[in-house]
Amino acid sequence: MLKKTKIVATVGPASEKEEILRQMIINGVNVFRLNFSHGTHEYHKKNLDTIRRVAKELHTRIGILQDISGPKIRTGELKELFELKKGDRLDFYREAILGEKIAQNHYKISINQKSILNMLKIDEYIYLYDGSIRAKVVSTDDQKIETIIENDGFLNSNKGINFPNTKINIDVITQKDKNDLLWGIKNEVDFLAISFVQNAHDIDEVREILAQNNAKISVFAKIEKFDAVENIDEIIKSSDGIMVARGDLGIEVPYYKVPNIQKEIIQKANNASKPVITATQMLFSLAKSKTATRAEISDVANAVLDGTDAVMLSEESAVGIDPANAVDIMCQTIIETEKRYPYNKFNDFNDLDNTDKIMRSSAHLATDLNADAIFSLTSSGKSAIKIARYRPNIEIIAVGHSEKTLNSLSIVWGVNPAILVNKSNELTELLKDSVRSSVEKGFMDEDKCYLLTAGFPTGVEGSSNLIRILNKEQIAYYLQ
Repeated sequence: MLKKTKIVATVGPASEKEEILRQMIINGVNVFRLNFSHGTHEYHKKNLDTIRRVAKELHTRIGILQDISGPKIRTGELKELFELKKGDRLDFYREAILGEKIAQNHYKISINQKSILNMLKIDEYIYLYDGSIRAKVVSTDDQKIETIIENDGFLNSNKGINFPNTKINIDVITQKDKNDLLWGIKNEVDFLAISFVQNAHDIDEVREILAQNNAKISVFAKIEKFDAVENIDEIIKSSDGIMVARGDLGIEVPYYKVPNIQKEIIQKANNASKPVITATQMLFSLAKSKTATRAEISDVANAVLDGTDAVMLSEESAVGIDPANAVDIMCQTIIETEKRYPYNKFNDFNDLDNTDKIMRSSAHLATDLNADAIFSLTSSGKSAIKIARYRPNIEIIAVGHSEKTLNSLSIVWGVNPAILVNKSNELTELLKDSVRSSVEKGFMDEDKCYLLTAGFPTGVEGSSNLIRILNKEQIAYYLQ
């Protein structure tokens, strides 16, 4: 395991071919993101099947993250491209219309979520085309909202709109999202990324849908709205993980605040033992170039040093000119950065429960012993995540009896979800099976020292209460 920080890569037209997906895995991808803002169910199923087949051929475990589009607010259809100038008037109609130029310096459009227009007030701002154009509300009536454009820019159909000053009260889970969630449940994705989360209730709504369908999938909250930043503690508590989605976040809050917000969210997620992904524009120039800028490389490196579990490629891998190259550049950046990583954070966290204390002790002891790896026998994956929180400079190898559990660890810093064993209520039998499988698969050498954590009674979530040191004699015992 050359790197500990994981790579998430978005699948799209540039990366959907089997040979490209294969090379991306070889170059370091750990999780593939299926972006449900684009594409049909049939399109995503084809890519999903290809990824799983290639991963099996390469004898590696690849996670699947389904990114639910949420209530993305967009412009309606425009008759033609608008070339907007500072001082132009742009009217937002409450009913669906074809956007067009109606006079010199005067345009009209509609949006896909017309109810939001009722929430706007005079002097509030509307950001169009994902933040590139700013319009100020100057008047409202029963038919439309009138705005004045404050900077030059081009506007086309179906472009993103943000309302950073406006309290938006709309459902985070749309009917389309519910249909997409059912697709994800049926196809057994490993992670769900929920867009435009504002509070813990939004996560609870997703969990209700999962419960109704007897499904257990890790739910990640995408932090991309000001309300989400304000409610970050309750969102982290309700979620299985966090994605810092810096694109929309950089519009919803002043862009110069994003770096500190990113660092704060990563720290809070680390404190809570929740995996965190840093996303959006990490190596953005690679969408059109073979080389990244020095600033982009530094951005990836700083996210790694901040403590992120994973970094993500979006346009770079979905529509970029060379997705496999983008993965390689990100991987090499991670490997080099981790040479100066602040490992062994044994005293960085408070509010420890008994499981936390045992996992901290195991990570600390493994470091003191200069162990070659920590083997975490886990039924839910939580013990491996808790060990990873302390960032030991030792490989953490997860041993589980569920493919689902092992797949859920594919996104966690430093964890190699490598060993699948049969479920057993007998601890000695479970330890024997784990050691045998680890030796057979080349993860354990009979002449080296390892540390193993497990729980008794076996198979009970949160029961981790056992630490074993495995040297030559102990390994030989379990192999006999």
